[in-house]
Amino acid sequence: MTSPAETIVSSAANQQPTPSSPVPTQTDLTFSKDFLCLPIPRRLRYDPDKPFHFGMLLNVSFGIASTLVVANLYYCQPILIQLSASFHVTYDEVARIPTLVQAGFGIGLLFITPLGDMLRRRQLILLLVVFSTTLTIGLAITKNLVVFEIISFLIGLTTVTPQILMPLAADLAPPARRGSAISVVQSGFLLGILIARVLSGIVANFTSWRFVYCMSIGIQSIVLGGAYMLLPDYPVKNRDLSYLGMFRSMAKYIVTEPLVGQIMLTNWAASACYTNWWVTLTFLLGGPPYYYSTVIIGLFGLIGMLAVIIVPLFGRLLDRLVPWWSGMVSTVLLLAFQAVQTGAGGINIAAVVISCFGLDMFRQIQSISLSTLMFSISETARSRLNALTIISVFLGQVTGTSVGTDVFVRYGWRADSALFMAMFVFQLAVLFLRGPHCPRNRWFGYEGGLGFWKTLPSKQSQLNASDNTKSAGCDHLVVVSSEKGDAKGGAEELC
Repeated sequence: MTSPAETIVSSAANQQPTPSSPVPTQTDLTFSKDFLCLPIPRRLRYDPDKPFHFGMLLNVSFGIASTLVVANLYYCQPILIQLSASFHVTYDEVARIPTLVQAGFGIGLLFITPLGDMLRRRQLILLLVVFSTTLTIGLAITKNLVVFEIISFLIGLTTVTPQILMPLAADLAPPARRGSAISVVQSGFLLGILIARVLSGIVANFTSWRFVYCMSIGIQSIVLGGAYMLLPDYPVKNRDLSYLGMFRSMAKYIVTEPLVGQIMLTNWAASACYTNWWVTLTFLLGGPPYYYSTVIIGLFGLIGMLAVIIVPLFGRLLDRLVPWWSGMVSTVLLLAFQAVQTGAGGINIAAVVISCFGLDMFRQIQSISLSTLMFSISETARSRLNALTIISVFLGQVTGTSVGTDVFVRYGWRADSALFMAMFVFQLAVLFLRGPHCPRNRWFGYEGGLGFWKTLPSKQSQLNASDNTKSAGCDHLVVVSSEKGDAKGGAEELC
């Protein structure tokens, strides 16, 4: 006969732990066609038994795609004078165009980006690139300003592909490489903003402004072809989530997750500081004591580009660091470089160059750290969480542009720089509220210690194995005790 204790042990031994997966169980994970008609290359189809390898080549492809797509938002800024002459309107009228582009982009962030948690992202990205490419044709050929403005708004609305690529990169990358994967995509995004202004100005100076958009059509067509050939398919993560439920969940994250509020406040202030720097830099360098030409002022964009390109080289270090610490250190250094600008930015050009490089580089590192923290909250809501992150950045851009310009014009460069030094202090205060290992349900505190380095996956496996060994020893004690106490009526659990 089998004793009760043996029955218990046998039952426990037969129960195997179910492996966890970030992708919910679905019946139709594998698709062979996009839009029910376009074949997906076999190597890009999702296979739950053979996860897609997210190597450096694909990671860099994501970054390049972000660069080329986001540039479409900024081609219009250097060519406003040519647009004014071509449409026979005043500068005030064409000045509405960048505002409409950014307004469309902001609405797209809120209403389109979160769809990455509801739809297959390969199809969503292909569709958005098709729309933006088609709309750009309209910009290149229209002779009506109102039509140009409407199309510009719609292009802003559909040019949110980089914000869908970023959470996809976080999903595809191994946990040990998530920080470096995000850094490559985010660097591509910022590089696109800087390159677009330089490239558009140069092309329009030697040809027509319409050729700028013809060039954009060709570039986006290349992105579309590359996306079809390289972008892996990935299943829907929240099949039961409704569109309205998506917004309810985003609001719930804001009010119930302390880390979300902390990141959004920090990102808002950081974005305001960064935007203010680039907006007021033109005023500073174009006025006394420098009186630089627009060409020389434009070269400062190359300094920012160099800083952005360097950051991915530190990706592996960011993978090792706890994101809170990398965010805190980068914020302290941002404050230091802003102090250099406050002290000597209007006196010595060397201070401006140093500040330009440092503010670009460490703002990028800070942004990567905050994104990594945000993505750690939920594996199935990364598109929605990324949307919240970018919305806070967008609001910061509005704040930095309006407040920074007003303060600079009224009170001068030093008052403006000092004000945004205070904004960096505010960021430090927000980050100090919660420690690097504070439980996610706590609004304040330093529970969990101040550990600087992440636990390596191999070490974590050893810790888990140790815990399993202890658990097995505990089960053994249960069996022995149960056999000794069988005559008294069953098992006695000791652990």
